[in-house]
Amino acid sequence: MKRKKLLLAAIAAATLITGGIIYAADHIDTPAVTAQPTDITDLYVFRAQDPNNLVFVANTQGLLAPGSTATAKFDENTLIEFNIDNNADNIEDLVIQCKYDAASNSMQVYGPVLPSEKGTRSRLEGSVSASAAVTAYGAAAPVIGTGITGIRVFAGPRDDPFFFDLNRYKAILAGTAPGFNNPGSDTFAGTNVLSIVVEVPKILLNAAGNINVWVETKKKI
Repeated sequence: MKRKKLLLAAIAAATLITGGIIYAADHIDTPAVTAQPTDITDLYVFRAQDPNNLVFVANTQGLLAPGSTATAKFDENTLIEFNIDNNADNIEDLVIQCKYDAASNSMQVYGPVLPSEKGTRSRLEGSVSASAAVTAYGAAAPVIGTGITGIRVFAGPRDDPFFFDLNRYKAILAGTAPGFNNPGSDTFAGTNVLSIVVEVPKILLNAAGNINVWVETKKKI
């Protein structure tokens, strides 16, 4: 893959390098993206069980019914890219790039690395940092790959963890409901996503305070 073009989807969040959890969600995108491999549903960034590491999660292809999850696949022409701003200028200083390899049915991770191109264009940077075979739907245990720098990676289907009462939200917008119920009704209950999880040693992020993170999907030219 030489270059990728056109930003199709992106969501962003900010977190403290020393801990905490942050997420951003964007289910049900525009018709041009919905049900496509480029459709992002969630971004999560949080401290790992090992406090020296951060975990980056990108969920894609939401609203997968259980009956269709086993055949859902990542796209080898879609790059999923975590962008990391560690000096508060809202420009990526590092990227973690996730590229699906169909021949080996594995997710290959590049970086974190200074990108040679920024904004809506990207180029695969350097060599693979870590990779993992895609975990099959219903597998008894996840497949975790570990790179030589301590980066760990998982890729495969997972239950959608995001809770949102979409119907009640629409009723509030329409003025027919005063607010959310407690408890609400999870619109996404019983649906799945294709998830990529990358655990990175903090020492590789060149940051000590807050970082801004956003995830993008880009198609190969």
